[in-house]
Amino acid sequence: MPDLKIIKEFPDNFTFGVATSSYQIEGNSFGNSGLSHWDHFSKIKGNVYNNESGKIACAHLPNYKEDIKLIAEAGFSAYRFSFSWPRILPDGKGSINKEGISFYDRLIDELLENNLKTFSTLYHWDLPEIFMSKGGWKNRDTTKWFADFTDIIMRKFSDRLNSIATINEPWCVSWLSHYLGEHAPGERSIESGVKTMHMILVAHAEAMQVIRSHNYNNAGIVLNKQFVQPFDDIPETLKVTNLADEIHNLWFDEAIFNGVYPSQTLDLFSQYMPNNYEKDLVKISQPLDWVGINYYTRSLIKIDPTESFLGYKSVNGDLDVTDMGWEVFPKGLRFLIERFHNKYSKKIPIYVTENGMASNDVIQDGKIKDFKRIKFYSDHLIECIKLLEKDIPLKGYFAWSLLDNFEWAYGYSKRFGIVYVDFNNLKRIPKLSWKEFRKHLK
Repeated sequence: MPDLKIIKEFPDNFTFGVATSSYQIEGNSFGNSGLSHWDHFSKIKGNVYNNESGKIACAHLPNYKEDIKLIAEAGFSAYRFSFSWPRILPDGKGSINKEGISFYDRLIDELLENNLKTFSTLYHWDLPEIFMSKGGWKNRDTTKWFADFTDIIMRKFSDRLNSIATINEPWCVSWLSHYLGEHAPGERSIESGVKTMHMILVAHAEAMQVIRSHNYNNAGIVLNKQFVQPFDDIPETLKVTNLADEIHNLWFDEAIFNGVYPSQTLDLFSQYMPNNYEKDLVKISQPLDWVGINYYTRSLIKIDPTESFLGYKSVNGDLDVTDMGWEVFPKGLRFLIERFHNKYSKKIPIYVTENGMASNDVIQDGKIKDFKRIKFYSDHLIECIKLLEKDIPLKGYFAWSLLDNFEWAYGYSKRFGIVYVDFNNLKRIPKLSWKEFRKHLK
């Protein structure tokens, strides 16, 4: 039977945490929250499984104390959560929602009372709906409004935040949502995809400048990494595999740490790039205090003549897959972190800010025996130990996710949590994976 005894091999100062995001758990019908572009996206038939939305989600707002108790009782030392922009500013700017401020005040205080470190994220995909008519992340003004939102967070909460991330997964915010169209706002445009690939990094830069103006010094960004491999070894496949690696991984790494964009992708994107984008790269490459890496799967890159812009598609190989259809490839986590460390910064602390799997969990005799998830965590933690053995400054690991939740376009059909949520009555039931973490973290 799989277990998590590998946890005992980590140093005492290694941070083990669990992660969530605002729109996926809070329930934006509570607390006078404004609407996000996910509310708009969810109303359009076919965008989200079963036409579901985050209106109720896990009802975390009225149940946050119970949820925090689950984190503390499992023995985790940190909680990664995100602030909801429309909850704080229902109109995206201007008037502040006092109920939103009050909720995060209570949440943070409760975390601190339970001796949990507060790892916060400023943007985890819930853009105020009102900005859609203004171009959303294609509009440079949105980056300024994000800076204003950041300033509110800093003034209200920064003295109680152990860590701040500006953006969660900029590739998903931009390319996945504006070129592939799988997430809100669901655009499928080359121009939108390219513009937002740049503008989301401008937003990061604007937020970082605000954070620094408050003399705060534990800020970073969370990048989602995908391990890409060529489907075969013909030269054209190798070329498009490099392109896929640049778009998914190196576009953000190079801009943030070297102040440039990778050449193959930039050549492809050049006619769609915003004017004078080069000037932004100076701000985008300002120093960070840490970097977060989210990792779930690998992709095999295959030539696809029907894909007129990129010329490739991602396919699966012969590995085991999760309930999302994602291949399980733990070695990819070690490769990507080791490459990042060697290529960009030998000293910057690295956190695995998300890692986990969806499985088709069912209750049997009142229990959820998610053995595959336990093995998934164990196999990835083994790779983390190998990184530590090479003196790579890996400082923490956050399991995704605390709760089964609103899984974006998949609605409530995919379960990532270590705690089961019955979406009929919102009851929480710890899974065997939660109990394994408790057994070894305690």
